[in-house]
Amino acid sequence: MTLPTTINRQDRLLCIHTGTEEPIDISAVLPGLRVWPLFLDSEKGVWVLKVEFQPGTRLPMHFHTGTVHFYQLSGHWFYDEHDQDVLVEGSYLYEPGGSIHTFTVPEDAEEPAVGFMVVEGANINFTPEGEFINVMDAGWIETVINTCAEANGQKARYIKPSGKAGFSN
Repeated sequence: MTLPTTINRQDRLLCIHTGTEEPIDISAVLPGLRVWPLFLDSEKGVWVLKVEFQPGTRLPMHFHTGTVHFYQLSGHWFYDEHDQDVLVEGSYLYEPGGSIHTFTVPEDAEEPAVGFMVVEGANINFTPEGEFINVMDAGWIETVINTCAEANGQKARYIKPSGKAGFSN
């Protein structure tokens, strides 16, 4: 077999260097969060982020419609529903679709919790009493990131697939 012809030509590698890119502060919408958007595909519902969660951050209880892969880079956090399972530096977490939990970084944490996540689908957010708040999916995240970046005088940089649904002719 001969080498196939390239279907999607790349002149450069599609990579984001989080060590040199400034994070986007989205705490106006999600208190305690700064994010490095890496890959956002609202059509397929995939969002990939590096996130910094400040001490005391507590996200709404949420239901996952798809899977999550999470790798802990530094700091620590836990789910209120599973507080005996603390994620620390070097931890990997797989969350199956259909899971429900509440993300918490302890108030007394000495440093932010920083992690890398690959999310498929949406988080359906609820109050502690189980009342619907909103749907947080790749499109919502992209809108929040771009809105907050603009408000902060930044321009978000991330990989976004360019193929839009449509007819071939």
